[in-house]
Amino acid sequence: MTADIATQSAEESSLAQLIVETLNLDQHAAAIDPEAPLHGEGLGLDSIDMLEISLTVAQRYGVKLRADGEGNAEIFRSLRSLNAYIQAHRES
Repeated sequence: MTADIATQSAEESSLAQLIVETLNLDQHAAAIDPEAPLHGEGLGLDSIDMLEISLTVAQRYGVKLRADGEGNAEIFRSLRSLNAYIQAHRES
């Protein structure tokens, strides 16, 4: 799951740091592969972790993520997909 820091964009790096801080992960943000799954075998997050991330994303970026949203599986597929959704929907 280790990634070269160059593979993360600046926005992905910032989001990875936010995830690490929010969930108190024992991992460096730069080590998160932007294409690896956030849940299951990837980063290993569960539904409670996803809820915490959703709340933090709403506070930081003004992007609301619904618990029952149809697109959640794709949005939370990876750091990259979550970041793309945030960038497309964030308040200016």
